[in-house]
Amino acid sequence: MFESPAEFGPEPFGAAPAPSFEILTLARLRAGAAGLTRPFRPDRHCLVTLTSGALRHAVDFREHAIAPGQWLWARPGQVQRWGDLDRAEGVLIRFATGFLDPDTAIGVCADDPHAPVLRAPAAEDHALLRAAMTQLQWEHSADRLAPDTRRQVLRHLLAVLVLRVASLPAVSAGSEQGEVYLSFRDAVERDFANTRTLSDYAEALACSPRTLSRATIAAVGMPAKEFIDRRVVLEAKRMLACSATPAARIGERLGFSSATNFNKFFAQRTGRTPIAFRSEILAPR
Repeated sequence: MFESPAEFGPEPFGAAPAPSFEILTLARLRAGAAGLTRPFRPDRHCLVTLTSGALRHAVDFREHAIAPGQWLWARPGQVQRWGDLDRAEGVLIRFATGFLDPDTAIGVCADDPHAPVLRAPAAEDHALLRAAMTQLQWEHSADRLAPDTRRQVLRHLLAVLVLRVASLPAVSAGSEQGEVYLSFRDAVERDFANTRTLSDYAEALACSPRTLSRATIAAVGMPAKEFIDRRVVLEAKRMLACSATPAARIGERLGFSSATNFNKFFAQRTGRTPIAFRSEILAPR
């Protein structure tokens, strides 16, 4: 069960691990609003849907405007930041990937960090989603079953909901993503902290740097080298926003030979030093 709204912000050192599955209303989250405006990086999936009002919610430093009926799905490890909760009513679901059965986790691409964040149902989908959400909430609040049985019921009902959400179209659909791009994207996700050199990826994927750049330009509108650099910058921003790790140590973890090189790389691509970015992102709103 949900213990404290603070669990949905930065978790303090030594805090008890978050439950593998929990549901709460935004009103309940709002009631314990301390720390909710700070960026946080949970190790759980977060599903948010509104019943009324409006909400802007940032995921990996990009704000998404959620309208009633839409579904925002943030993956584990992505940095989030709540907007003004006073103007929104709705529901938040948080769950560990392992709470889903393996077939469902694969079917919804639960571990895909590139999956769409915001999805919008068609008119005919709303009733089905509401029914799935209502049944899940009811079973979550009920306490008439043995713990193991209740867990299985919740797991199956969550599977129904996430399978429906995953089938919805993205609010901002991207271009068609070919096989070369997808292989390159996965390789970058795996190795960006080890190498930022385009030729290393080209060699590993048995193609030319030019082929990789054509694929990334077609899929996401940027050259392959810029794609690599943006992934490194994103991870740096995540660590700067959600940890007290010194910038020099972050640069070391990301494969930079010195703090100077990391600072220069980050400043050239963001217009701010790592310390300036951290100060800005942690400043009270």
